[in-house]
Amino acid sequence: MAPGFILTLSCPDRVGIVARLARLMEQHDCFIVASRTFGDIETGRFFARLVFNMNGNGDQLGAVHAGMQAAGEELSADWKIRPSAERMRVLLLVSKSDHCANTLLYAARRGELPIDVTGIVSNHDTLKASFAHWNLPWFHVPVTAATKAGAEARLMDIVDETGSELVVLARYMRVLSENACRRLEGRVINIHHSFLPGFKGAQPFHQAHARGVKVIGATAHYVTADLDEGPIISQVTESIDHSFTPDDMVETGRHIEGIALLRAVKAHAEHRVFQNSGKTVVFAR
Repeated sequence: MAPGFILTLSCPDRVGIVARLARLMEQHDCFIVASRTFGDIETGRFFARLVFNMNGNGDQLGAVHAGMQAAGEELSADWKIRPSAERMRVLLLVSKSDHCANTLLYAARRGELPIDVTGIVSNHDTLKASFAHWNLPWFHVPVTAATKAGAEARLMDIVDETGSELVVLARYMRVLSENACRRLEGRVINIHHSFLPGFKGAQPFHQAHARGVKVIGATAHYVTADLDEGPIISQVTESIDHSFTPDDMVETGRHIEGIALLRAVKAHAEHRVFQNSGKTVVFAR
């Protein structure tokens, strides 16, 4: 089978970008398997994701890279080429809830997620036994207001030591500092218990119940220094009615949190997400 690759590109929009990429693929005998593009009129940015196969030898990839280097300079583009079979190394962070992490771990085991989980970090040891059957490294990093700086330094060491490309806050109930957000910019995904904007603070489902809401949801987004205001990747909602108790809402919330986070991590790991002036462009497969 011919080796497959994914080309991602973003640049200022202009006439002829698609034709430029198509000519490049043709010149180097590459077959385009899938192509998604989007030009945002508001931001003036163009985004592209091409999946292509090569019909030649290893030198062909070098030629494609050289061609893209010239095209990238001409288009003032940010671009990258990756093997399509490459799996992303992902570090999971949890606190006392296991449903989101287990959703991702099970999806990875059955091949739905193209990720290799490098370990699990927690600020508690509560779930250590529950995750033991996954045979993953467990890192207990307690965090208090007084020890936050040291704990985050340890977290950064773990990210580096494990070679993790993505950090997922799978119901990790600590807020990352501005410094941590800056160091991991574009590499941290969080799950929020609401179809944002929503009820903030303690007991969000109880707040929602008191207000008689008719739709609940979950939002997966990139983490920024602005709490729960990072670029949104995936949102899932479900209709409810007056018969739902707070406990019913919590249970439903668990299910949709797992779905929203799974979709977001999958899109990121498949290089289908582009940040675009505080928003995201998320291509379908």
